Amino acid sequence: MAGVAAEAHLAPEQRGNSRDIGFATGILAILSVFFLPIPPFMIDIGLAFSIALAVLILMVALWIQRPLDFSSFPTILLVATLLRLSLNIATTRLILSNGAEGTAAAGYVIGGFSRLVMSGDFVIGLIVFAIIITVNFIVITKGATRIAEVGARFTLDAIPGKQMAIDADLSSGTIDEKEAQLRRRELEEESAFFGSMDGASKFVRGDAIAGLIILAVNIFGGIIIGATRHDMPLSEAADVFTKLSVGDGLVTQIPALIVSMAAGLLVSKGGTRGSAEQAVLGQLVKYPKALFVAAGLMFVLGIIPGLPFFPFALLGGLMAFAGYAIPAQLARRQAADSASAAAAEQRAQKEIRESVKESLKSVEIELCLGKQLATRLLVAQSELVHRVTKTRRKFAQQYGFVVPEIKVSDSLTIPAKTYQIKIHGTVVASFTMMIGYLLVVVGDGRKPDLPGEEVREPAFGMKAMWVSEAYAGELKRQGFEAIDNMSVVLTHLSEVIRNNLSQLLSYKDMRALFDRLGPEYKRLLDDICPSHISYSGLQAVLKLLLAERVSIRNLQLILEAVAEIAPHVRRAEQVTEHVRMRIAQQICGDLLDHGVLKVLRLGNKWDLAFHQSLKRDAKGDVIEFDLDPGMVEQFGNEASVAIRERMDKGHAFVLVTTPEARPYVRMVIERLFATLPVLSHLEIARGVEIKSLGTIS
Repeated sequence: MAGVAAEAHLAPEQRGNSRDIGFATGILAILSVFFLPIPPFMIDIGLAFSIALAVLILMVALWIQRPLDFSSFPTILLVATLLRLSLNIATTRLILSNGAEGTAAAGYVIGGFSRLVMSGDFVIGLIVFAIIITVNFIVITKGATRIAEVGARFTLDAIPGKQMAIDADLSSGTIDEKEAQLRRRELEEESAFFGSMDGASKFVRGDAIAGLIILAVNIFGGIIIGATRHDMPLSEAADVFTKLSVGDGLVTQIPALIVSMAAGLLVSKGGTRGSAEQAVLGQLVKYPKALFVAAGLMFVLGIIPGLPFFPFALLGGLMAFAGYAIPAQLARRQAADSASAAAAEQRAQKEIRESVKESLKSVEIELCLGKQLATRLLVAQSELVHRVTKTRRKFAQQYGFVVPEIKVSDSLTIPAKTYQIKIHGTVVASFTMMIGYLLVVVGDGRKPDLPGEEVREPAFGMKAMWVSEAYAGELKRQGFEAIDNMSVVLTHLSEVIRNNLSQLLSYKDMRALFDRLGPEYKRLLDDICPSHISYSGLQAVLKLLLAERVSIRNLQLILEAVAEIAPHVRRAEQVTEHVRMRIAQQICGDLLDHGVLKVLRLGNKWDLAFHQSLKRDAKGDVIEFDLDPGMVEQFGNEASVAIRERMDKGHAFVLVTTPEARPYVRMVIERLFATLPVLSHLEIARGVEIKSLGTIS
């Protein structure tokens, strides 16, 4: 105890050095046993230590979670084998030297084993020893050796594939560099461990062979020495020396058998995680039907005449009880684990909600309802959620990417009948509802002959009327379509999302779209990014398309177009114009009105004005747009008159101009009519039927 206390006060480096010196001293002590005479009481201590060490190795092999947790097993196996062989040599020396003194000549441990196992008859001892040797040498050691050989072979063959998998996970960002280093180190340890186990299994095999040879030497050498040196009768010499030799063999082979069993458990565990009890019993009792069938068989064997009933009935009852009780216990444990996991998840979510970092996050899309409006709409919450989900699915099909989830909340800080639509935490639209009223969109047409309040509907700004729900039947009779409160909110929400698509396409969403591409287009993507265009530049191109409500669902065509132009230009605006020309068929198809593309042209006057306002560099590329502010104002006024006139007639049309001026015309028009498409002449696909509605001039 004093030594332990003194070691506890040492520095960690000093304690490590003292353990190293102690271990080296122990190895030298084992080696010294080979040639130094050892008294019998020291032999007893050594044999007891050998048995204790073997049991300790077996228990560790039973309780480890995976084979690599006992990676020092080959070294320990070599030390244990060396210890047993040194004790074999020491006991051989004592048996041959002092065997004539009786069965206690080589110590009390060997004498006790000889009396316990052999029951006074050395023939019994020889048979028991032969059985132990057979079990150890042929059954356990041979099987463990074969498993170790196959495990080492397959482990070494799998190393390149596992190394490539680690590199792939690292390059894809699934794991970081630290995790990759840990996995590589574990892979090295695994290959070294199974390779060492393949060689270490030969120690056990050689130990069994050495035990047979040492037994034969002790018996025949002892008989010869007893008869010639100590004048013992041949029968007495055979009896004494055979008992001592067999007792010595049993004392050394029993630890060898235990260590062999530990080695077999270790290499046969393979990739199974958990202790041996979890790996073996956990899987055996996992199937109650198997236990019930085995119990039934035991009962059948018990009632067969000539067989004892009690043992089979006892085993059958135990198996039947296990088949009934264990699944119920597993179900209770699983329910408890699920409840604890759910409680832990709730606590984690609560901590996240209450954390300061969570308050810094902004929701991409949020529909915030006033208290009274929330009471009205959230009564049918399942319908609201269903329609919101349907809206997101519609946008995914139409525009080619999944818009973020829409958070629906209520607030006391806004008027009770008002709702707000927020994009990234900023209010971009709001409207005050009349609860219990229906919205009738009338435009410039006739109005219902009913009492109501005139208003502009929120989504498109058209003239409308609020009419009480009590007149729903009368509205239908007069031929008007009434819109309920939820439809008004969701229509406005859809239009706001459509106007902000470019803000909702995040870098993460773009990478998710790329991950769903086929292998050929992934290689095309690798060719152009980042050598010709960066991923952020590619995101800018997609955002510019979505800003004008151009769908990116044909992502393959967009990537092909980018690959064509990216080596020659750098600006995202120039790349986008080329992409628009390549997907002209899609753009025109989405804008057709009953199979016809209705167009409003800019006119010669404004075509010439915009052409002259474009400043070019020496290469002919447009670098500046310089149109007189007065001209911009005049163009806006004339365009408003012409566009409004066509819109009032119910036409769905596009504005057409030259390719060079298109972005700048769009820049002016979008401030007046945000949803009006502006196309260039090159973006009108071949085969499209065109109907001209006139010019702005």
